[in-house]
Amino acid sequence: QVQLAESGGGSVQAGGSLRLSCVASLLMYSNNCLGWFRQVPGKEREEVATIYTGSGRTYYADSVKGRFTVSQDDNKKTVYLQMNSLKPEDTAMYYCAAGEPELLYADGCPDEYDYWGQGTQVTVSS
Repeated sequence: QVQLAESGGGSVQAGGSLRLSCVASLLMYSNNCLGWFRQVPGKEREEVATIYTGSGRTYYADSVKGRFTVSQDDNKKTVYLQMNSLKPEDTAMYYCAAGEPELLYADGCPDEYDYWGQGTQVTVSS
């Protein structure tokens, strides 16, 4: 069964924190890449962070390095995105996605993802 379910979005003031969760089915979670992406209407989707659950290898976009942390909980089949020091420009719909790993890549994760969640909105006010 294909299942990705995001939660944890909301509204926060600049400088605040949120933690997003992505609960995945066993098929989507095990030895797979789970990525966090975000999109603002009228703009291209941006890859924010990824994690390869087989090894814990991670990747971060430059725009979030040092502020966001992606992590995994194997028991809960859940990937988290801890977002600290949030800025108004972090406002977007955040999506969780799953894809087969590309182990020759530095982050172990592919360019394209096969499965997507429905998204959770993050709004950061100044």
